[in-house]
Amino acid sequence: MAIIETEAPLHEAHRDNHTHRDVNGGWLRPAVFGAMDGLVSNLALMTGVAGGAAGQHAVVLSGLAGLAAGAFSMAAGEYTSVASQRELVEAELDVERRQLRKHPKDEEAELAALYASRGVEPRLAREVARQLSEDPEQALEIHAREELGIDPGDLPSPAVAAVSSFGSFALGALIPVLPYLLGASSIWPAVLLALLGLFLCGAVVARVTARTWWYSGLRQLFLGGAAAGVTYALGTVFGTAVG
Repeated sequence: MAIIETEAPLHEAHRDNHTHRDVNGGWLRPAVFGAMDGLVSNLALMTGVAGGAAGQHAVVLSGLAGLAAGAFSMAAGEYTSVASQRELVEAELDVERRQLRKHPKDEEAELAALYASRGVEPRLAREVARQLSEDPEQALEIHAREELGIDPGDLPSPAVAAVSSFGSFALGALIPVLPYLLGASSIWPAVLLALLGLFLCGAVVARVTARTWWYSGLRQLFLGGAAAGVTYALGTVFGTAVG
């Protein structure tokens, strides 16, 4: 008996399994940029102190102080920023919730008009808006997304933002201090390790951008190296003037 092979359905044969990168960066973006911020700022601080002809003890102390001060500052700033943003969003959600309770038909008509403006046939837009508005919480979520561009169930946590900012900044700021803690006696091992860290951070950032990893890495290496060079020169000038 001959076996007849049948072709797979067209939608299966030509199924497109493409995926998109996370355009918001997710956790990667704030983590990498926090580490990069700590690395650049602490490297610049340490090279500035070293440029002023300060001893090894002073350079290490400045690096550790810069790590602690910067990490706590980042955590406090991030907590305040995210908490304020969340409070603003919750206030706007309360306004929308009251409007849905007091004027449900007006809000339903508003939602229908929004769908119609996007090309949905008016009768269908009204029916969709009617069905979606039957559940108050679902209606609130839809209005929040359409009018405010937010998801009420996915608001950022101030505590998580503060802890992640503290950790990522401290990790980046530790890199230029590490050679000293391992026995280095000059600034140059710290500079080389920090520049390598900057290149790697830049390469990782390429995951959330359209740039190639080597371009992004070299760009960050150049910018961080320039910051360190400028502060070293300023430290030399100020050290000479003060001395």
